[in-house]
Amino acid sequence: MADQTHAPVSPRDPKKTYGLAELVRGKTPSSARPPEETVFTWPDLVYIEFLAMLASTIVLIVLSLLSGAPLEESASADTTPNPMKAPWYFLGLQELLVFFDPWLAGVVLPGLIIVGLMVVPYIDINPKGIGQYNYTDRKFAVWTFCFGLALWYIFIVVGVYLRGLDWGWYWPWDNWSLHKQASAVSLMDLEVIMSQKFGMAQTTANKLTYLITGAFYAIGFTIPFLFFRKFYDALGFVRYNLMMFFFMTMMLVPFKVMIRLMFNIKYLLITPFFKI
Repeated sequence: MADQTHAPVSPRDPKKTYGLAELVRGKTPSSARPPEETVFTWPDLVYIEFLAMLASTIVLIVLSLLSGAPLEESASADTTPNPMKAPWYFLGLQELLVFFDPWLAGVVLPGLIIVGLMVVPYIDINPKGIGQYNYTDRKFAVWTFCFGLALWYIFIVVGVYLRGLDWGWYWPWDNWSLHKQASAVSLMDLEVIMSQKFGMAQTTANKLTYLITGAFYAIGFTIPFLFFRKFYDALGFVRYNLMMFFFMTMMLVPFKVMIRLMFNIKYLLITPFFKI
């Protein structure tokens, strides 16, 4: 038997340790199920995945033979398409350019998405659901991922089906061959709006936008800490702050889109280095 002082610890019950015989029987720290309730990754799971991959490949080949690719006419050096649209999988980024600074929409936000997905395994230390689908014990993780995925697909759908000439908004029943009259509404930065409506100096209004942006993050960080303390205790200080930074940055995207559409605000925050 393994030395119990150094034996593996159960993630479900930290006080329970495992000896060598229990490990051999399959009761590992990551799975407390007996062997008869488990299957091997190879060949059971990999075999099914391989068959699913072959079936998907056959379906794609048949579809490609029956339906041609939706290609447009040959490119011409004399004519630039209007609107110039990226491939559908990049249209989410192209739609973000409407609402954010180009550097932010094209570099920072996509970079945060990639980095955020990379750090998820190090932030999410919940042992429940390992090797199985588990919604009951992982509601926050499931809903957060679904929200982010839905947000990305919404931007793609808007870019594909609702953006027409000059990247204007066209409903499916509009005449897409006619240019829409430019809107008379002009976009203004938040600090300019506050300066004009409240008569404050431009520098004071700019500092206030810093406070508003900081308050947005501060409220998001504070609410779980005060009302869901077990959530904070389970993650710890570092993991909690990392997770909330990525979460609040994701929530900032629809918030910025909303204030742009409702209040015609171009930029929420203007700094010497970037604009939000």
